[in-house]
Amino acid sequence: MTNFADLMPRIATALVLVVVGGAAVWAAGPWFAALIAVVCGIMVWELARMIGADQKRSLALGGLSTGALAAAYALPLGLALPLLLAVPMAGIAALHLHRRIFMTFALAILFAGLGLTQHLTNFGLIWMLWLIGVVVASDIAGYFAGRLLGGPKFWPTVSPKKTWSGTVAGWVAAGLVGWAVMGVTTAGIDLIGISVALAMMAQMGDIAESAVKRKMGVKDSSNLLPGHGGLFDRFDAMLGAAVLLFVIESLAEFPPVPA
Repeated sequence: MTNFADLMPRIATALVLVVVGGAAVWAAGPWFAALIAVVCGIMVWELARMIGADQKRSLALGGLSTGALAAAYALPLGLALPLLLAVPMAGIAALHLHRRIFMTFALAILFAGLGLTQHLTNFGLIWMLWLIGVVVASDIAGYFAGRLLGGPKFWPTVSPKKTWSGTVAGWVAAGLVGWAVMGVTTAGIDLIGISVALAMMAQMGDIAESAVKRKMGVKDSSNLLPGHGGLFDRFDAMLGAAVLLFVIESLAEFPPVPA
């Protein structure tokens, strides 16, 4: 029988996240930046706990991350970058084990947070909704296709529940979101490819976090979100997509223009 036992808690928690996140996106500016700073700080705290840091060090690294991202919103980018990089450097000094894991994921969390605030500031509401739509559609399509269609596992030793059917369904859903947004903007067909690439990177973020949890022998990053585990569990996909989008917007014209 198809297992949807976790569906209702996931939906209830997701609705709360949608309300809080939607209000912050709509308010934009310092409200959105503050939410991102707090969420990323909590994820760094969860990361530090997962790799075995004590509560004092975990809280200190999480608080430092929140402060660095809050300052990054208020400061010019050139002055903000050293503050963000200070977090993984502090982790190297404070942690005794798994420093490379902390350094890698803390950097991803911080630069994803920076990328999200800059994305909303520079491109506005419609393009933030597009990004959220790509990640959410990919996740939902993957969840249902994986459970309804089943089939070969994507990477069973790391993420036993993920299937190739769900993975590909996520790509298709993301491409459809890109196609739909093309219809209400002046973006070119490249947007479909970017949407699929973001879905792929979102899936890589999910897989990477699953690999860390498996290595550390933990089921969830924390128990803050019923049905979802921790914030790191819920937003690992968005982290991957946001990092790639930050790179795309830094290197190429965005939104993509028609050919």
